[in-house]
Amino acid sequence: MPLLNLTINGRALQAEVEPQTLLVELLREQLALTGTHVGCDTAQCGCCTVLLDGDAVKSCSVLALQAAGRAVTTVECLAAADGTLHPVQEAFVACHGLQCGFCTPGMMMAATGLLQAQPPGRVPDEAEIVQALEGNLCRCTGYVNIVAAVKQAAQAMAEGTR
Repeated sequence: MPLLNLTINGRALQAEVEPQTLLVELLREQLALTGTHVGCDTAQCGCCTVLLDGDAVKSCSVLALQAAGRAVTTVECLAAADGTLHPVQEAFVACHGLQCGFCTPGMMMAATGLLQAQPPGRVPDEAEIVQALEGNLCRCTGYVNIVAAVKQAAQAMAEGTR
């Protein structure tokens, strides 16, 4: 079995993986990072979204070996070590963007990828937010609240709250 070296949530790791192992399988089954959800297995729903070198990707469509030497960030890494919530998490709570919670990790990671890519102080407009969330499905039709949450988080991050 190939040996995979990568960084997950800031930690350098090694894992033995079969060549056909998907990144989502590595995260959930081998590393017990179950915040990344599995929904459709066909890259349609987005609930498995993680950041790969800062870019939002659907981890069910990435082979684990494609992450070799790269940095993966999962939803488990959003909150600070002391438990302080990330502005995206705070905003999802405040704006009722959580709904049933199934899509939440993917939505949060897609939003985080968008917001981290912004120049300091820049808040993306609603069209940019909607585009960044495209491909992440909410079964509860909670998009209005989710977009509001991303706007709130963007404002907090632009103001330097965290």
